[in-house]
Amino acid sequence: MIEIDDKIVSADLLRECFACDIAQCKGICCVEGNAGAPLEAEEVEILEREYPNYKPCMTPEGIEAVERQGFMVVDEDGDLTTPLVNDAECAYTYEENGVTLCAIEKAWMEGKTPFRKPISCHLYPIRIMRFSNGTVGLNYHRWSVCAPARRCGAKLGIPVYKALREPIVRRFGEEFYKALEAAEELIRQP
Repeated sequence: MIEIDDKIVSADLLRECFACDIAQCKGICCVEGNAGAPLEAEEVEILEREYPNYKPCMTPEGIEAVERQGFMVVDEDGDLTTPLVNDAECAYTYEENGVTLCAIEKAWMEGKTPFRKPISCHLYPIRIMRFSNGTVGLNYHRWSVCAPARRCGAKLGIPVYKALREPIVRRFGEEFYKALEAAEELIRQP
């Protein structure tokens, strides 16, 4: 573990390799799992406000799930998460050429919403934990469905944090990302 500002960072983010390989995994991380994707409290309001902008990109089943369950659900741990369709895929997904993708991000790419996607989705496989003392932890979540991403990252020599530069900067800022780069240099020294 490495401490940067008020954040505890798993060294695995600097040591382990990862590069999403959507052609291989087909976006299965948006389909499998025991709950929806974690949401920040402020994201729930954004999801509701931006719904008319990304709704046309959603599947009928996803729309029905949102209209029945709401823009978020509380999981068994008491955390806010995205609603699911039939306890499987995220309600905010759609499929294109056999690949599961994010309807919110599609609307963002088309310029229909300023909200790209929930930060937990953008940061995946980094998971944010909040400790009782206010400290934030960043952990690398290893999931078997991401084996193609680990192979691709290893082949390309891309550490987890470098593969996720954009969402890290979005959530924590450029200075924090630079601190991760400096930490990687220190770890790599003999």
